[in-house]
Amino acid sequence: MAGKKQFDIAAALDAAMIQFWRAGYADTSVDDLSRATGLNRSSIYSSLGDKDTLFLRCLERYSTRYGEKYDAALSGAADRPLAAARAFFDVTLERIADPGLPDGCLVAQTVMATPVLSAAVAARAREAIGFQHTRLRDALKAGRLDDEAADSYAAHLAAVNQSLAVLSRAGTSTEQLRAVVDVALGALAQSLGARD
Repeated sequence: MAGKKQFDIAAALDAAMIQFWRAGYADTSVDDLSRATGLNRSSIYSSLGDKDTLFLRCLERYSTRYGEKYDAALSGAADRPLAAARAFFDVTLERIADPGLPDGCLVAQTVMATPVLSAAVAARAREAIGFQHTRLRDALKAGRLDDEAADSYAAHLAAVNQSLAVLSRAGTSTEQLRAVVDVALGALAQSLGARD
């Protein structure tokens, strides 16, 4: 009995996410998405949506996947805030080191492309990058920093984290990236008053 060809939507979304991550939103065409997912254009539109809709789904998938890892890393911040911050950076460094993934960060590169994005995509990217600041601020408050210090360090650590993604795209070595993290954590340790 002939019917609709079935495909794995999760696998197609992952393939599209990698394509957007590797090339960026503006430099990814529907034909590129077709090649990446193995779906024809009509299947993409009917099952995954237009380019903006598909990109938003991929951005959500990426944000959820890594957001959950960041949340897990920061979960011990009340008892060991410095160790939690290091675990937070380890999530990024492990992602960067994974040879099966593109360099950089899909959220960071999307925010940098804001001028060429639709209003909906740009707003979602800004929201995703804001979540990183929020989760860091909340963890640092739990880890004994006052509101002002937690907010300042959250902004700093989020900026350092995004810089790791940019530097990785420029070919910066893992050792150099770890040195950047160590400097940021050294400053945090001084504010916390103890190294844990």
